[in-house]
Amino acid sequence: MQRPSKEEIRLLPPYQGLSLENISLVETEQDAQQALAILSAQASVGFDTESKPMFRKGEVSPGPVLIQLATEHQGFLFFRRFPAAMAAAAQILANPDIQKIGFGLKDDKKELRNKLAIDIENTKDLSITLKHLVGEKNSIGARAGVAMVLKTRLSKGAQRSNWARYPLRKEQVLYAANDAHCAICIELALQNN
Repeated sequence: MQRPSKEEIRLLPPYQGLSLENISLVETEQDAQQALAILSAQASVGFDTESKPMFRKGEVSPGPVLIQLATEHQGFLFFRRFPAAMAAAAQILANPDIQKIGFGLKDDKKELRNKLAIDIENTKDLSITLKHLVGEKNSIGARAGVAMVLKTRLSKGAQRSNWARYPLRKEQVLYAANDAHCAICIELALQNN
């Protein structure tokens, strides 16, 4: 296994992650309870966050506005604007019995702690895992990781969109959920090799 070039990634088939029917938007107390029931039963989940992009020099990020968690078959988007969603996400993130798997987790952990007072326990950073696996000196991001392990191309089209705007567009929902979903799928693929 080796890190593919940008050209090699462009030639891969698109990542077929979660569809809209398999993504839950956590807004109400009932949504939060349903998400907790499913996520609490997992040994590991895919994890990511999205923050409002900063465009002006000196502008300070308010921290994550969206927390994404995913199982192999379902994604959950927890919006900061809904207290029930944040409480449920914090409960999963702080649970030491559930491993949270993602890419570039150092900044996510810092932002969650400093901006939202959420501590995250039991994490696995695939950027570092894949870097060591292939002997790279640089960390490996989600797009390269998906190409290396799953042999598909992860779209990053909605990456720089405004995550603070609500409701999210369909493309944003798919992008956010699949950023967390690809992490759990890579982890499962690595376990099966």
